[in-house]
Amino acid sequence: MRRGKRIVLTTFGSFGDIHPYMAIALELQGRGHNPVIATSGLYREKIEGAGLTFAGLRPELPPPKDQDQEMMDRIMEPRSGPKYLMEELVFPYVREGYADLMQASEGADLLVTHPITFAGPLVARTTGIPWISTVLAPLSFFSAYDPPIPPFWPWMNKLRLLGPRFMKSFIDLVKRNYRAKLVDELREELGIPDYGNPAFDGQHSPALVLALFSKHFAVPQPDWPLQTQITGFPFYDGRHEKAMPLALLEFLNSGAAPVVFTLGSSAVWVARDFFHESIAAARKLGRRAVLLIGDERNRPQELLPPDMIVVDNAPFESLLERGCVVVHHGGVGTTSQGLRAGIPTLIVPFAFDQSDNAAHAARLGTSRTLYRRSYKAERVARELDNLLTKPEYALNAKELGARLRSENGAATASDLIEEFLSGFRRNETANEDLAYASRN
Repeated sequence: MRRGKRIVLTTFGSFGDIHPYMAIALELQGRGHNPVIATSGLYREKIEGAGLTFAGLRPELPPPKDQDQEMMDRIMEPRSGPKYLMEELVFPYVREGYADLMQASEGADLLVTHPITFAGPLVARTTGIPWISTVLAPLSFFSAYDPPIPPFWPWMNKLRLLGPRFMKSFIDLVKRNYRAKLVDELREELGIPDYGNPAFDGQHSPALVLALFSKHFAVPQPDWPLQTQITGFPFYDGRHEKAMPLALLEFLNSGAAPVVFTLGSSAVWVARDFFHESIAAARKLGRRAVLLIGDERNRPQELLPPDMIVVDNAPFESLLERGCVVVHHGGVGTTSQGLRAGIPTLIVPFAFDQSDNAAHAARLGTSRTLYRRSYKAERVARELDNLLTKPEYALNAKELGARLRSENGAATASDLIEEFLSGFRRNETANEDLAYASRN
């Protein structure tokens, strides 16, 4: 490639939605490109602090700790949360997001989109900017061969036995009954032909779709877009943002590997009794424990024994490899970090793709799943005891962790991005040659 390219990556959501694009952007920057991350303003400091270029993209939301608790509860409600998020916080801002992204994409050589940045496909189709779409988790493909498992329908796992023909009919029914009307209205005003339901097939670029997860986590299915390429997880640890707390480092060095309890950067705002039950479960097992509470409102009120420690946050890559088991909510970012650490996991899904991620991890033989309503100390202790005493979990986790550590998702994604852009450059050169020949 002759020069560095201006590549706009647009995303929206929690850290699990931001970090993969930061990892790819840093890799692209290291190769001489000029990546720009277009997302909510609440991540400006984080992105610019990593040395990356930021562009604001509405909706503009306050940091989670400053948001209304009722709103966070509604977002993370298993059954109605996705609908609330889309219809109250995403779809109504598609016009503003379109205007912001049009501005951010001026002079761009490539646009890379996240599954729910619905303005992205509209900008790509309006401007003709080369476009790559991405998915972060298998659920986004809504495959009849690997049926998605919503948090409110765990029984969907059993429907897999009915086969892909039945599942396709069921998924098609869901797609027909849910349409992003506000996105369609803007599309029609812009004069863009119908390219499919924006919330489902319409999110995918017809040229290239990057599946930003590992082939060991989910394998390609016959009904995935043919232009899909699996990259591996793009890991961004952010250890430059916050070093391992000294007290935590001393704790880790002072005894046996602990159980790590965390709710990532999304479910942590609706933790309720999660940490209280976690403490009781660790006590029942006589295990050391690290509680990543994420925010002071989750700080336990009870006096903790010396074999437990509470910290706000810590870099996952450095911490999880020191644990014996990690208990988390199943967000794709935390799930991937837990799998790469090579230790067994207990996943407690709250909402969105978390149940589906938990099911994929369970099929790998590295994890067990315990739904939120059943998260009580006695049950948690039993699940952890299974993970700790049955050797197959540790063996499977260790082998999978080694495979994931051998992958470099950010580098593979960047390779595919560069190949894609080289193809466009070759096409442009060929067209220029044809135009020259016709004139002469």
